[in-house]
Amino acid sequence: MVWFETILVVLTLFTGAVWLLDKLFLAKRRAARSGLLDEEPVVVDYSRAFFPVLAIVLILRSFVGEPFKIPSSSMMPNLLIGDFILVNKFAYGLRLPITNQKFVDIGEPKRGDVVVFKPPHDPENNWIKRVIGLPGDRISFQGNTVSINGQPLAYQTLGTYTGRGLPGGVESATLLEEQLPGRPHKVLEVLDRVTGEGDWVVPQGHYFVMGDNRDNSEDGRLWTQTHFLPEENLRGKAFLIWLNCEDWFCKGSFQPSRIGDSIQ
Repeated sequence: MVWFETILVVLTLFTGAVWLLDKLFLAKRRAARSGLLDEEPVVVDYSRAFFPVLAIVLILRSFVGEPFKIPSSSMMPNLLIGDFILVNKFAYGLRLPITNQKFVDIGEPKRGDVVVFKPPHDPENNWIKRVIGLPGDRISFQGNTVSINGQPLAYQTLGTYTGRGLPGGVESATLLEEQLPGRPHKVLEVLDRVTGEGDWVVPQGHYFVMGDNRDNSEDGRLWTQTHFLPEENLRGKAFLIWLNCEDWFCKGSFQPSRIGDSIQ
């Protein structure tokens, strides 16, 4: 959330500035007036105490790893509502907080990566999808089959899915393994429903992303402003589930077996 990031940056800068100003000037003035160090003003005391903590949190959150909670079913069956995940913030380069501007280039998304990003039409929020198309790829989605550069992907049927995350009015879906090159993964498909058919050529500096819950995901197939995710909107690569708890007090679902699972 942009507001939380903004507040964290502002508080870090403010407490750091107060602490530094006091150390360089104000403390010396207090000592010069009385010959002894007076009691620190409250704002200086709190700034000195909280600045190191805020600075560490800001650095870790901005450049190392950031936690997110999965709010929707678009990535089921691989990510469930209530999964708390960790996102690698340096996988695709170091970016400044708030502006998300890259200042160190480290790597680029690979096909099949599960990425967190800010969609072009909803820049205030973070979304999560899977990278299907890389720059220059021709992506086709017809009859629930993904084709990449003219080659349809292979699918292996694993069974019937009847759990949470199905579209309204649907009682079951087919669970399949999609043979995405280098990253096979599970997807859900409703046999009598096809969502978002089309053909797209991914422009340079952009990616084509889709949800694993193919008939219940608002992804690049359905975006109207642009079907593609700009590289500068990337936030990081999802890599680990560290908790599953649907509500704050775990009164709903709680699956301890998912703790520590890597995101495939």
